[in-house]
Amino acid sequence: MIFCVEDEQNIRELLVYTLETTGFQAMGCADSRELWEALKKETPELILLDIMLPGEDGYQVLEKLKSSSATREIPVIMVTAKDAEFDKVRGLETGADDYVTKPFGMMEFVARVKAVLRRCSRNHPENKTLSYGDICILVGKHEVRVNGVKVELTRKEFELLQYLMENKEIVLTRNQILCQIWGYDFDGETRTVDVHVRTLRQKLGEAGNYIETVRGVGYRIGG
Repeated sequence: MIFCVEDEQNIRELLVYTLETTGFQAMGCADSRELWEALKKETPELILLDIMLPGEDGYQVLEKLKSSSATREIPVIMVTAKDAEFDKVRGLETGADDYVTKPFGMMEFVARVKAVLRRCSRNHPENKTLSYGDICILVGKHEVRVNGVKVELTRKEFELLQYLMENKEIVLTRNQILCQIWGYDFDGETRTVDVHVRTLRQKLGEAGNYIETVRGVGYRIGG
């Protein structure tokens, strides 16, 4: 089930119709109140979230979703007419998995939904552990520890760190990271990677220094 939170009825119905005709189950919510009620009955695979909503806006809703243990693992795609870089960065830093700007083609929209769901459904061995220096990732538990202390990361930050750790000492380009973590090339929107690297470094504290910037290319852990 995919929840579509959109206050404009025609857009909401179009999103639901498009998803249902491509094999998904979908339900529309006109505002945050309807979303919270729906979440009491069912946990969706994905939430499509508009920013400009009556009452609580999309940013406020996203913050609540990501601050609750019951909903923080639900992937969220921001769907909005706001296309300023600031708006994109704010949504991504708050924990959104992707950001789609209106107007958009339905084929692209469905492809991005499938990409997010595909990444989030990857099966990880429960006992898989990755480590480098003071950082330890318990992959199956979706848990990161620095010097034994648990660090709370968003889904994208976790996947980014995991990808870097799985490729220690290898320089990964921004486009490689985009394709691996977001599922496709963002047409050069490499700012997305830089934003996530910055917030990841901040959350890791001194261990964030393990993530090296290779000027003009990308990032790596270990050199």
